[in-house]
Amino acid sequence: MINAYFNWSSGKDSAMALYYAEKYGKYDIRSLFTIIKKEESKIAMHEISIDLLRRQADAIGIPLSVLEYDLAAPEEEFRFAMNRQMERFKDQNIAAALFGDLYLEELRKRREDNCRLQGIRAEFPLWGMDTRELLYEFIKQGFKSIVTCVDGSVLDETFVGRIIDESFIHDLPPNADICGENGEYHSFVFDGPIFSKPVDFEIGRKYYRDYPKDDDISKQNRYWYLELK
Repeated sequence: MINAYFNWSSGKDSAMALYYAEKYGKYDIRSLFTIIKKEESKIAMHEISIDLLRRQADAIGIPLSVLEYDLAAPEEEFRFAMNRQMERFKDQNIAAALFGDLYLEELRKRREDNCRLQGIRAEFPLWGMDTRELLYEFIKQGFKSIVTCVDGSVLDETFVGRIIDESFIHDLPPNADICGENGEYHSFVFDGPIFSKPVDFEIGRKYYRDYPKDDDISKQNRYWYLELK
């Protein structure tokens, strides 16, 4: 078996990729790895706290490794911290990094290049799978996930807080990727076949943040979030 660490986002694609990785029997997954914002102790975009990540890891039964980073820090500082983390993984004889990406070629290439520099190979258990079939399989296998973030330019705020089920799929607009691969939505998985028990959480407030658009910084793109605790 190949010793690996898993890049864990807390959401449905990560859960399915981990499910398939364990099903293949090819990997010995030594750690779930997540990068969080230091000033908030949350995953960027998903807005999931380190406490909830720990509850997930405990229910999954795989140790959690966390790298906190400061958004205002120089990129060199982040790279140095990542290098140290990769060295710690290699000290555990870890040879592969697993990702839940589906089809974004540029993102895959960037991950492969970054891992190659660290002497670790990147692998993608879900790569090339049909996204519609994958999401229906997610539901069929008994996974439970709640939407914690939506891109307001694609989905309205009513999608925040919804459980991902067949009704959710039916209500997605035709311009949205069914798995949210382009950032249309993010989620938090709290139950399913990779968990020994459901993850306890409470639903908090709904809120939004406006970010400058990449193609026009004079305009704003609104994202809606759901606080979980």
